[in-house]
Amino acid sequence: MTASFPEQQPASRRIRPTWVEVDLGAIRENVVELARIAAPARLLTVVKADGYGHGAVPVARAALDAGAWGLGVALVEEGTTLRAAGIDAPVLVLSEPPPAAAPVVVSAGLTPTVYTTGGIDALAKAVADAGAGPFEVHLKVDTGMHRVGAAPGEALALARRVAEHAELRLDALWTHLAIADESDDPYTHAQLARFDAVLAALDEAGLRPPLVHAANSAGLLAFPESRRDLVRAGIAAYGIPPAPAMSECARLRPALSLKARVTHVKELPAGARLSYGLRYSLTTPSWIATVPIGYADGVPRRLAAAGGEVLLRGRRRRIAGTITMDQLMVDMGGDPVAVGDEVVLIGRQDGECVTAEEWAERLDTIAYEIVCGIGGRVPRTYLDG
Repeated sequence: MTASFPEQQPASRRIRPTWVEVDLGAIRENVVELARIAAPARLLTVVKADGYGHGAVPVARAALDAGAWGLGVALVEEGTTLRAAGIDAPVLVLSEPPPAAAPVVVSAGLTPTVYTTGGIDALAKAVADAGAGPFEVHLKVDTGMHRVGAAPGEALALARRVAEHAELRLDALWTHLAIADESDDPYTHAQLARFDAVLAALDEAGLRPPLVHAANSAGLLAFPESRRDLVRAGIAAYGIPPAPAMSECARLRPALSLKARVTHVKELPAGARLSYGLRYSLTTPSWIATVPIGYADGVPRRLAAAGGEVLLRGRRRRIAGTITMDQLMVDMGGDPVAVGDEVVLIGRQDGECVTAEEWAERLDTIAYEIVCGIGGRVPRTYLDG
C-alpha cells in the first residue's frame, strides 16, 4: 500500500509523470540488519542531504521505528527540520556548527560536534544564555581524513576546555574513517590506532566520555574493531553497499526507485539522428519513446554516452542521444511502445534491474552521488508494506 506523509509533494505538483518511490519497509529491514551486525553498539542512522535523496523525515521515522538510537545530519538546518517534524530522538550534527548557530543548536536540542575552542565557547555561552542544564557535545578528532576535526595532539586540551564549562558535558569522542571501503588497505588500522592513543590520553586524564564512535557504513561492515559504542550508518541504511565489493557483507535491499511514463512516441527511419548534437544515429527504422526526465532532475547528461539503459516493457532499452534538461529519449528498435508505459530508470521491472551502482560504474563515480543528485522537482512517493 502507499503510505501518506505530509512530506510528500501535493498532487498539484505531480502532473508530470515522473517520480521516486521510496520503500520504507526496505529502510526498516536495512536498519534492523545493520543493528544486528553492530550489536552491542548502538546504531545512528545518517539522514543528511535529505536522507541521501530519499526524504529525511520519512526515513528518520522508519529508522527509529526499526530500532535506530539516533540520527545524524550535516547541517543545523537539517536538524531543525527533523525537530519541526516532531522527531525528538538524539540528532548529531556531524560538523561543528558556526558560532552564530549555537543558540539554535541549544534551543532545538541538537547534539553538536566540536573541535575548536571557539565552537566550544560559543556553545557554552548559548547554554548559559538559555539557562539550560549541562549540554552534551561530541568531540571529533582527525585521525587521517583531514577534512574536519581536532588534531590528535589537540584533543586532550579541547576535552579539558569542555570540562571547564559547567554548561557542557563531553558525551563522546569520535573520528571518521577515510578508506574503510577498501578493506585490504592498512590505513584504517592506522587511523584506529591514532584514535585509541587519543582515547588513552583522555582516559588517563579522567576525561574519557561515555560514548566512543568511529565506524561509518564501511567500517561497520568491514572493520569490526571500529564499531565501539556507536556506529553511524549512512548509505547502507538505504540498501546501497558502501563499495561494490561489500555487497555480500550484509543483507541490504535498495529503498529507492526512479520511474516515469512515456509521454510521446514516434517512428523514425534508419539514418535519423537524435537530440542535441545529432550524435545518435539509427541504423534501422525504430520506435522512439520520449520520457519526461532529464539532467535537471538528476539524470546525468553523460549517462547516454556511457551506454545508459532504462527498463521499458520488461527489457533493457538504450537511452538514445543526448539527455536534455527535462527529457530523454529511448530507442525501442522495432518493438512497440505506447504513451503511458512505465519507464524504470533505477529499480526493477519484470525481473530486470537497473541500480544506482550501475549508473555510478558507468559514470566513474559512487552511488551516493547518484541518489543524492535526484532533484527536488521529482516528487517522492512513500511505500510501506
